[in-house]
Amino acid sequence: MRMKKIRWGIIGCAGIAKRAVIPGIQQSETGEVAAIASRGLDKARQTAKELNIPTAYGSYEELLADPTIEAVYIPLPNHLHKEWAIRAMEAGKHVLCEKPLAINADEAQEMAEASEKAGVILAEAFMYRYHPRYHTIRDIIQSGEIGELRGIHGTFTFNNAKDRNNIRYKQEWGGGSLYDVGVYPISAARLLLNEEPQAATVHALLSEDHDSVDMMASGILEFNRGVALTFDCGMWAAFRNTLEILGTEGRIEVPSAFVVNQDEGDHFFVYTKDGKREVEVPHLNQYALQADAIGRSIRKGEPLPFPATDAVLNMKVLDACLTSAKERRRVEL
Repeated sequence: MRMKKIRWGIIGCAGIAKRAVIPGIQQSETGEVAAIASRGLDKARQTAKELNIPTAYGSYEELLADPTIEAVYIPLPNHLHKEWAIRAMEAGKHVLCEKPLAINADEAQEMAEASEKAGVILAEAFMYRYHPRYHTIRDIIQSGEIGELRGIHGTFTFNNAKDRNNIRYKQEWGGGSLYDVGVYPISAARLLLNEEPQAATVHALLSEDHDSVDMMASGILEFNRGVALTFDCGMWAAFRNTLEILGTEGRIEVPSAFVVNQDEGDHFFVYTKDGKREVEVPHLNQYALQADAIGRSIRKGEPLPFPATDAVLNMKVLDACLTSAKERRRVEL
């Protein structure tokens, strides 16, 4: 017997929703996009027409009042995540919220508590974690093929600095590269090491031309046994999104670690004394995989792979990174 599809509603017409998340839900096995809402009906109708969404609403409140909508995706600016996620959960909707979950860990904790109280799912939209290649990478690390783990290096940079009106460059809205892309290598290190860092040190380029948000940041997170994540993230640099896992006997390189580059694909490489080998993994829609994991949790009661508590922990690390960057000091967690 086929599972009844989850009816999703989309709160906002952000680029990430139109470009990736909505098509991902539409391609998933468990979900369908039934409605979209914007602050203006015309914009909602136009987006609905472009993406073949049956219903358009001219306000977020109207979508939340629709009793047929079971889950919502929130791609709003960071400072609006808490308000609309909690309102959605209080309306009985499951929530997939764009990363970072909130502006700080206290907000994230409040959201997690609202989820528990309402008895609904709250998930943070880190789509890359749902791709099976990360299970494969963890298996290789645990197998000992690259020896004892010595460090992880992650990057995520792009250049959009000319767009001065971009929401990423509004400090009060949760702008900056750490919020936007630094969260990826941070969450990846926590995932692969299966532990929380002990301290953070971050140096950042705070641009007065961009409301003093961090346009570039470089940092180190200290983990147990002398292992560290070194990372850099930026919105005013050439594009890269890579991950390297270094061991005593070899290393793993992931050329397109978070956003898959079609030219490079989903594959990654393992280097040991025996040479270089390419690990081929299927090209899968990470956004569809994310929607299906949430769908199975809703319909079948399967545990959510990354519960809201994980998002709270990630926000605690991000809080430390932001404090370190602004105060130019090492911050213990």
